[in-house]
Amino acid sequence: MMSAIDFPLVVDLDGTLTPTDTLVESIIKLIKQSPLNLLRLPFQLMRGRSEFKSWVASRVGISAEVLPYRESLLAYLKEEKAKGRRIVLATAAHRSIADGVAAHLGLFDHVMASDDGGANLKGPAKLAAIQKEVGGDFVYAGDSSADIPVWKGARAAVLVNVSAGVAADVRKSVPVEREISREKTGLAVWLKALRVHQWMKNLLLFVPMLTAFSFSDPTDIVHILVAFVAFSLTASATYVVNDLWDLESDRAHPRKSQRPFASARLPIQNGLAVAAVFLVAAFAMALSMSLGLFLILLVYLVLTSAYSWVLKEYVLMDVIMLSVLYTLRIVAGAIAIEETTSSWLLAFSVFVFLSLALVKRCAELVTLEQAGKLTTKGRDYRVTDLVVLWPLGVGAALSAVVVFGLFISAPETQGRYLSPQLLWFTALGLIYWLSRLWVKTSRGEMHDDPVVYALKDRGSRLTVIGMVVVMLIARFFPVPGFL
Repeated sequence: MMSAIDFPLVVDLDGTLTPTDTLVESIIKLIKQSPLNLLRLPFQLMRGRSEFKSWVASRVGISAEVLPYRESLLAYLKEEKAKGRRIVLATAAHRSIADGVAAHLGLFDHVMASDDGGANLKGPAKLAAIQKEVGGDFVYAGDSSADIPVWKGARAAVLVNVSAGVAADVRKSVPVEREISREKTGLAVWLKALRVHQWMKNLLLFVPMLTAFSFSDPTDIVHILVAFVAFSLTASATYVVNDLWDLESDRAHPRKSQRPFASARLPIQNGLAVAAVFLVAAFAMALSMSLGLFLILLVYLVLTSAYSWVLKEYVLMDVIMLSVLYTLRIVAGAIAIEETTSSWLLAFSVFVFLSLALVKRCAELVTLEQAGKLTTKGRDYRVTDLVVLWPLGVGAALSAVVVFGLFISAPETQGRYLSPQLLWFTALGLIYWLSRLWVKTSRGEMHDDPVVYALKDRGSRLTVIGMVVVMLIARFFPVPGFL
């Protein structure tokens, strides 16, 4: 009598062999290719699911080499292949994608996929195609309720990351040959995807309150907190969209490949839904405060989207845009508390954030150089550009210090601070802190994001705290000898 392991093993692709959805990824690439394609999608979908997939596949392709695969299932398939078992890939994905995956993995004896003008291999249509190709005796590996009709027509099931309800339903119909546990995507994974730690950048909104010393006004505090939450939700939404926009380039990066969407630990559809909810909530909050805050948030969204979709691919244009986006947060903080932003503060912000943006790029290039690579993927930078980027970044840092020095001597500063000359100690702290970041970058010790590094680095934290303390003393305390 034959056992289940003697039957061919038919394996699904999307959600099973790979935890991602190749059709959704293809659609994202299609929109990235031309945003106008977003308008064409509904009309193409009206032609039928199979025709729609053929239309998408004819315009964009998915690289099987960078797709994330479910390693536990792959290991099982390799074991069964070594025993001489016949393994078939059966997927509703377009044939071009299925053939690419099969060629890359080298595990499958036959490939079944949605062809041009053919049936969409999903549910009962997939079962009929499998029965026609391999007969009625087969074991099926799937991941969702859409696979239940196929499981019910199989001799046994391999359950991959299925819900408890689906697993219970399948067990009533067929024996289970192997079960690969459902992967948990807890709060920590979502926090990483939303990059909540990056909300610290939005503390820049508090800078106008710091420079105006308006901490005692409860209305200003409420307004700045609402602005902070609105900008943070918008930032998280744009981070999600940006990660989905950069799936392939992130997967080719040594660290970014572990991001929740690049590694497919989170479904793309869920990410899009969360991003939409965050954006609606953010703009509702901003509008409840003032039209000005709503408009500056809209400008921020437009500029950060332009950066993510286009400008970051152009050398130097990306770092300039990053410095503008940082400075825009300070402007937003001033609008939230109805405070005028000084030209000194704007000039200082542009230079210091240009330097930090260049730290970020140089850190990435140093990492590539250490890995023996020459160019970045998705950005127009080369390791040889370091000879230009080093002096440009250090020069921007020193320019920020010069602007701060001129600010100390400005009449408005002399009138606002009781001991303005104490601010020169803050200038020294700036020189040390910015120089420290560049030294760490040259050693290859810098995080992808210098702001994240500064938050984790004890020396940076102490230096920034010290600079703030000196500014407060200079503002409120007359120090003999410094009048």
